[in-house]
Amino acid sequence: MGAMARILVTEEIAEGGLDRLRSAGHDVDVQFDLDDLLVNIRGAQGLIIRSATQVTAEVLEHADQLVVIGRAGIGLDNVDVEAATRRGVMVVNAPQSNIISAAEHTMALLLAQARNIPQAHAALTAGRWERSRWEGVELADKTLAVIGLGRIGKLVADRAKAFGMRVIAYDPFVSADRARQMGVELLSLDQVVGEADFVTIHLPKTKETTGLINRDLLLKAKPTMRLINVARGGIVDEAELAEAIRDGVIAGAALDVFATEPTVDSPLFAMQQVIVTPHLGASTREAQDKAGDTIADMVHLALAGEFVPFAVNVNAAEANETMRPFLPLAERLGRLFASLVGGAPRQIEVCTEGDIAGYDTRILTLAALKGFFGSVTDEPVTYVNAPQLAKEHGVEIRETNCATSADFVNLMTLRGGDRSLSGTLVGRRGAQRIVMIDDHSFDVPPADHMLMIKNDDRPGVIGIVGTLLGNAGVNIADMDVGAAADARTAVMLIAPTGEVGDEVLAQLRLAPGIISVDALTC
Repeated sequence: MGAMARILVTEEIAEGGLDRLRSAGHDVDVQFDLDDLLVNIRGAQGLIIRSATQVTAEVLEHADQLVVIGRAGIGLDNVDVEAATRRGVMVVNAPQSNIISAAEHTMALLLAQARNIPQAHAALTAGRWERSRWEGVELADKTLAVIGLGRIGKLVADRAKAFGMRVIAYDPFVSADRARQMGVELLSLDQVVGEADFVTIHLPKTKETTGLINRDLLLKAKPTMRLINVARGGIVDEAELAEAIRDGVIAGAALDVFATEPTVDSPLFAMQQVIVTPHLGASTREAQDKAGDTIADMVHLALAGEFVPFAVNVNAAEANETMRPFLPLAERLGRLFASLVGGAPRQIEVCTEGDIAGYDTRILTLAALKGFFGSVTDEPVTYVNAPQLAKEHGVEIRETNCATSADFVNLMTLRGGDRSLSGTLVGRRGAQRIVMIDDHSFDVPPADHMLMIKNDDRPGVIGIVGTLLGNAGVNIADMDVGAAADARTAVMLIAPTGEVGDEVLAQLRLAPGIISVDALTC
């Protein structure tokens, strides 16, 4: 593509970033009327957005010349990345633009909660001198629990230590060695909540983390504990948090994010122990400037056909024709493996066997890491940043190749934390198969939800499992039974048609003859 391209900008972007694109010779077309998006997108080679523009499959159908979509920020909920990928449109973002702003806003809310600053301000401006009423507490020598030690969580931990706080953390995907290097003590979720004077949340919003902070968990806290959330709305059950504060279970909270946004109505808003802000975590001039500058650079690189560090979707051109079909399998194995190990192992070994082992398999390793860390962080994970995420989580990556495979033409295996998972492609259409878990052989297509059940090798156990699932309204799409190393035990791999709830999993684990149950998701 030549130097000149039309770049449609549909939302407010820092002018410095747009000037960079103009200086590079591009036509920057600023059109904020989203009602005309389907018309304005025609003929544009680049599209720069923030969070309001919805880039749907319909929009992409009208984008007859689009090469790249740039999101000036982190989240991509408003972009149909799969549809963009199918149409060969690159999607890029600015994943590090707001981490300092979010960490600093966390510290601002931490200090405001400790010293009752908004409440005292409101009282004084209303004509009330309430010096004794708004007595606070010092941060020095208090314990801060950081739930989620990603980039923002680490920055918060560093800043809290500067205030003389003891920092503890919960993050199953950070190794103890890595935490020690940060000067942070890793504990279980119940322990950190129970020991903390302040709890701050820095988790992605996933099925597992939605509603994680609820009344049952808060009942484990000290009555003087205060909660801060600058992560994602919905991780905290707001109704149960309000109830816990009202009942004196904890002392207060400071929230920047909410389950529904925008919102001006919440039981928390009427509580004097609660401080709220309208999702200001990334709302600094510096964060907006960084986002604008970064996305301008990424869009310029994409339009020039050069290497793009923050490309989110797959660039299959990096793989040859032989390797390309294995990329989706590798990424899916990574996602399943993350749920199998339940945390970040010290080492992940990616082993390829057969014909593919004769090629450069590094892109398969990157695809596996992309799947693995995509399951444990809300940051967009790419082939470029996946190795860095592994390093930040204290995970060593090892690659091994074997030119021959005893049983398969090609085989890919992930190992770590005493667990292993193998997959391959079969048939002329290259259908994906899970063929081994922990050295137990199977032949089951991977599914979004899977169960691996180890049981006593005796009649009736499979029936018990089928009955429990049937009673819960769970159908079985695929299933295979493999032998275990111990001749007295057997292993089932089941692909149900939907997610199996926690209550059913608990019933399975307590059923006669059942030794263990692993729930896998991807």
